[in-house]
Amino acid sequence: MGAFISGLGFYVPDQVVTNDDLTKVMDTSDEWIRERTGIEERHYAKRHEDSTVSLAAHASRIAIERAGLQPADIDLIVFATLSPDYFFPGCGVLLQRELGITANACPALDIRAQCSGFIYAMNVANQFSLAGIYKNILVVGAEVHSMGLDYTTEGRNVTVIFGDGAGAAVLQKSEDPQKGILAASMHSDGTYAEELAFINPGCHGGRYGDTEKYGYDNSVPYGGTFLTETMYRDGLLYPLMNGQFVFKNAVRRMPEAVHEVFDMAGLPISELKLLIPHQANLRISTFVQHSLRLRDDQVYNNIQKYGNTTAASIPIALTEAYEAGMIQEGDLVCMVSFGSGFTWGAVLMRW
Repeated sequence: MGAFISGLGFYVPDQVVTNDDLTKVMDTSDEWIRERTGIEERHYAKRHEDSTVSLAAHASRIAIERAGLQPADIDLIVFATLSPDYFFPGCGVLLQRELGITANACPALDIRAQCSGFIYAMNVANQFSLAGIYKNILVVGAEVHSMGLDYTTEGRNVTVIFGDGAGAAVLQKSEDPQKGILAASMHSDGTYAEELAFINPGCHGGRYGDTEKYGYDNSVPYGGTFLTETMYRDGLLYPLMNGQFVFKNAVRRMPEAVHEVFDMAGLPISELKLLIPHQANLRISTFVQHSLRLRDDQVYNNIQKYGNTTAASIPIALTEAYEAGMIQEGDLVCMVSFGSGFTWGAVLMRW
């Protein structure tokens, strides 16, 4: 009896940034971005007003209300993000405070599985639910990428992809063995961790590669300086991505994960109602669709409007699809992801 979703919600900031807007700060074009990613626009948080946690709180309140609950009814928070408000503490406790539920001292934990964060978080929450330890579990994926991107031509390959947003789901234990999460998988391979990474600032002290490459100052007597002038001067404070290499791995691992959860559940893929893939790149989603031999109406994509919102992309898409009436009771829904780490996985559930 896997957990089922009793409430969904998502939130994106009001500020819309189109491809044409980005042409004003870097050498790119609407055609160039659409051709490579499928993205037309994305939403950016407002500086000094929004944060990863504030976006998450908006989405969470919607999900909690739709579940017929009050924030105080939540007894576990599982928060997935790669763009936390603070280096520490994690976003889970900050969201607890934002929702005003510190009095019940419910546990709050953070998941660092990047684009696969929501899949990992759902799996963790499901296990707690199966064990009967927690009744109402809030699972959140939220990101604010826009505060840490390189808005120059040098950084365009990464910057044009990402957007900000949050999605949330309330999970409760199902008493119906045919309803809820039927199978879930999680995988990782750290061999190529640096092919998609945000390396600085960090506590590695220049351990990975030469210290000059990552901008560490060897004049200090201990460890390595957390932030240096070199990091600022040489633009070493931005995400790195080997796009072609990531693409090749994503289009292999995502179909594998889908097949895996259907095999675990003993069901044929032909019964799938809707696939919600991580919104990394429209070309990746299309490749996965063709690999699985799915119809257009069996795959939901919204990257055109929001860009890649990493851990938030699946819950945002899932909520939109549900609100549009594309998911009905009894439908088989599969969520699948691939991201930095590398990490990947899938969740199959009966609505």
